[in-house]
Amino acid sequence: MDIRVQVTIEHEHTQTIEPIVCLQRDGLHPETLGLTLAEAQDLLANLQSLIVSHQVIDYIEQQSHCPDCGAERPRKDHRQISYRTVFGKLKLDSPRFYTCDCQPRSQRSESPLAQLLSERTAPELLYLQSKWASLLSYGMATNLLNDVLPIDLCASSLHHQVLQVAQRTDDELQPEQVMFIDSCPAEWSQLPDPDGRLTVGLDGGYIHARDGDNRKAGWFEAIVGKSIPDEGQGKCFGFVTVYDDKPKRRLHDLLQSQGLQLNQAITFLSDGGDTVRELQLYLSPQSEHVLDWFHITMRITVMRQLAKGLPQLVEDWLTAQQADRYLESIKWYLWHGNVYMALDRLDFLQGQLECFADDDPHWHKLYRSVADFMTYINQNQALIPNYGERHFYGETISTSFVESAVNQIISKRFVKKQQMRWTKRGAHLLLQLRTKVLNEELKLVFQHWYPRMDEMNDEVQMVA
Repeated sequence: MDIRVQVTIEHEHTQTIEPIVCLQRDGLHPETLGLTLAEAQDLLANLQSLIVSHQVIDYIEQQSHCPDCGAERPRKDHRQISYRTVFGKLKLDSPRFYTCDCQPRSQRSESPLAQLLSERTAPELLYLQSKWASLLSYGMATNLLNDVLPIDLCASSLHHQVLQVAQRTDDELQPEQVMFIDSCPAEWSQLPDPDGRLTVGLDGGYIHARDGDNRKAGWFEAIVGKSIPDEGQGKCFGFVTVYDDKPKRRLHDLLQSQGLQLNQAITFLSDGGDTVRELQLYLSPQSEHVLDWFHITMRITVMRQLAKGLPQLVEDWLTAQQADRYLESIKWYLWHGNVYMALDRLDFLQGQLECFADDDPHWHKLYRSVADFMTYINQNQALIPNYGERHFYGETISTSFVESAVNQIISKRFVKKQQMRWTKRGAHLLLQLRTKVLNEELKLVFQHWYPRMDEMNDEVQMVA
């Protein structure tokens, strides 16, 4: 059985029939049922080439006349340009025309097709590359696209184009501001009632760094955040702290996309780090800032593990069991928001450990942990509420949802099972694409850049 696929092209008053592919089938077998992947790729590649060739011929014919006076423009020379599409790389005829003298021109000649297709890559292909490179490694994303589509990509080309897309999105971000609270409280009260509270969790993660061509071992920090409304889907964001110069603007725009109003309550939960503390200030007048209970209890748990099984000090001055009870009471005081008593107990425990910290390295390690924790609580005491009371009323006290976001945004793409090391710029730009994909916003970005992408999808749905 011979199966021939043809295309009928109707243009003005002419009709052209072009063959696309010829398939042969002898008998029915599981392997030959319908189209194979290779046959589908050939069919799409041939169809793409045919459609594009007719579109280019029609466009060149239109551009061969002066747009002002309509006179035919003489050709200067003839060249070819390469253009990558979702269904193959094409070589397109791109003649250059002399400009008409009917109007003053800045150039003697121009290439209309080269100017129209200046990016040399179809928007849909850029979108697919950006989406899959943000979810998979560059090599795996390249293999996936090459296996499914009739194209021949290389990882280095994909990497370069993906970073260009990410840089374009990053450049569109408005300039940074120190203060995002404007107008006056009288105007805030006249705003409509907000849809509910926004809960924003902020945390940090670390990414393998490389230093130029030396690939020196090291790490740099990336901040990850997630904003969850009372109703609706949460959104996340991320940036590299030592690279990004618009962190507050990035968080502000994320909250604005969720309908933030100046009379809306926001709860910021963070680990109390300096970078995070500065990030969340001056974004909303109705915001409250809470030290994440998860980070507090995690540090106390580590110290209690250090205390268990440690050797007893001389004259029973302080036993491991007594140190553990002190830590348990400190946790209890912090849970109820009694920072004064927690610091008092920490100061006493630190003084006890300091007397004999040099006698045993295990006790010295616990002493250092207690001292660091005391500094941590002292610096963030203004952010410590009554956790027990908040928990009783169903209010968020922990950024456990951000821990999953850190794993989803950073660990799965940048750290775990990945041998690649990153520059700060490369990691930051890829973070912007990855968060847009996870927020389901990347396609909206491309539709904003290329409005016809959305229109073409609507036309296809109407025809179907």
